[in-house]
Amino acid sequence: MRIFTLILTSLLLFSGCSLFRTAGNEMDPSSQNYQQQVNPFPVYDEAGSLVVFPFLGGFNAPRPQFVDIDGDGDPDLFVQENTDELKFFEYTGEEADFPLDWRTNKFQDLDIGEWFRFADMDQDGDMDLITEQPYSYIRYYRNEGNSKDPEFVLAADSLRDVNGEPIFSDRQNIPNVTDIDDNGNLDLFIGRLEGTLTRYESTGLDEDDIPQFELVTERFENIEIVKQFGTLHGANTMAFMDIDQDGDQDIFWGDFFEPSVLLLENEGDPTDPNFQSEPRPFPANDPVQTSGYNAPTLTDWGNDGDVDLFLGVLGGAYNANQTLGENFYFYEQQSNGDFELQTRQFLSTLDVGNESILSTGDMDGDGDLDLLLANKIDPNNRNTSIVYIYENRGSQNAPEFHQTGRLELPESYHYAPELSDLNGDGLDDLLLGRWRGGVAYYQNTGNGFELIEETLLELPRGSNAVPKLADLDTDGDLDLLLGSSGGSVVYFENTGTSTEPNFELVENAFEGVEVGHRSAPSFYDVDADGDLDLFMGSKVDGIIFFRNTGTPENPVFEKDELPISVRVTQFSTPHFTDLDGNGIPEFLSGNKEGGIFYFSRK
Repeated sequence: MRIFTLILTSLLLFSGCSLFRTAGNEMDPSSQNYQQQVNPFPVYDEAGSLVVFPFLGGFNAPRPQFVDIDGDGDPDLFVQENTDELKFFEYTGEEADFPLDWRTNKFQDLDIGEWFRFADMDQDGDMDLITEQPYSYIRYYRNEGNSKDPEFVLAADSLRDVNGEPIFSDRQNIPNVTDIDDNGNLDLFIGRLEGTLTRYESTGLDEDDIPQFELVTERFENIEIVKQFGTLHGANTMAFMDIDQDGDQDIFWGDFFEPSVLLLENEGDPTDPNFQSEPRPFPANDPVQTSGYNAPTLTDWGNDGDVDLFLGVLGGAYNANQTLGENFYFYEQQSNGDFELQTRQFLSTLDVGNESILSTGDMDGDGDLDLLLANKIDPNNRNTSIVYIYENRGSQNAPEFHQTGRLELPESYHYAPELSDLNGDGLDDLLLGRWRGGVAYYQNTGNGFELIEETLLELPRGSNAVPKLADLDTDGDLDLLLGSSGGSVVYFENTGTSTEPNFELVENAFEGVEVGHRSAPSFYDVDADGDLDLFMGSKVDGIIFFRNTGTPENPVFEKDELPISVRVTQFSTPHFTDLDGNGIPEFLSGNKEGGIFYFSRK
């Protein structure tokens, strides 16, 4: 037996639990119709470049695959970020600013578990789909449409072998399909946590037209990829491509304990594969170096006749925080065969790492809304959260956001900004929640923010203070509600005035208003009855809605079905604001992935 080794500088052990989760919401059948948009208006990064999909929501662990799903000869793109959600980007033409258009975050409303692969499983000329069947089996969707107009229908909960046993595939590993020996029968390859590669070969279709597979070997070509010392193994994924154009399929291997992508070169021939040579980091001229667990996919991007390399960085054993903001790499093949890195963020989007939270307000007094966007820990500085500034250089009705830098702040984690005018000078001031539970007060001077109080107030218990200002008793000044790590809320009544606030803790206010963990409050009179209703972000369950059944002066919040048609992910941080000045608030939300979701009401 040959053992291929990986250099390991970390003692992290990969867990078998689910890495990627999403949060849906049960919605009132009469819910208001909100539509997701990813580029409703221009947004520019700090270098002045247009952000193509600013409100895509961000990525922490993208799993991409290019496939011509509509039979027009161009590579469409599918990307999975969360459990059961498959983003679809249609290739629409090179004459556009960017040749891919976002279509949906949940392609054909399919449930795909932890991974997906498109392949012509029944060999009828169109793409079928295999996905994870929880937990750790293989679900099969048959394409009952055609190569130009696909329609995926669940045909089998689990693919089975010739003995009728369901085929096991560790859910944190991503298998793949190819005809490795060019005999006309598809081969199913499944990486194991032991670092080995299992091969099944198709024996055709059963009586229900379901592909059936026979086990060929548990140790294909005796490949075993492990770290250099000890016996730890990592999650893995692979792609097949004839990268050296010798007529046979080579293997690209990504692994939790490997900061690069390994090329396993096929030194056999199309009908007799041979993988006896040592795997080597790819590309040879400039090997990939990331935090590990790189998911490769290859396609001819740009239609120039050669194959290019794309990587989704899922984050492995080498400081996964550093790749939370930039994790979709594009290496273009040059005329001499070298691969050159073009970008670490192939899908250009707002992405500040993870656990993003935003606020909008007029920071420069020009009459339109600017934006602040913060994260949990910055990917480029593990010692602090960062609050990024996006200045609106458009107008009240036609926003245009430009990243102009960041707030100069002391080091802290989990900054949570809230903008509003607290002293009546027409400039929105800043309350800033922090991980340790305190809230700082910064006054807007017209030339930036000046610290007034380092700890204006703090949570009586818990951490992760998330401030939200609103006039909850209709006395003409802004009161304050704080979200917290424990999932409850804390109410501070403004007993001062609209220009000289004084926030006093109200004990036991809004008892029972909680979301489990990581509450993030936002207010909007969704039923137009004259009082403010409460929308709460949460760690796991998306947006939780509490209807105000009291009065404008004495609110009473009771949990109810979500009345707006939005779908978000974990660590949601809702925010209502009217960015386009049409009098109808849009719904925005930060999330676990570090981006922003944007929904406009239709």
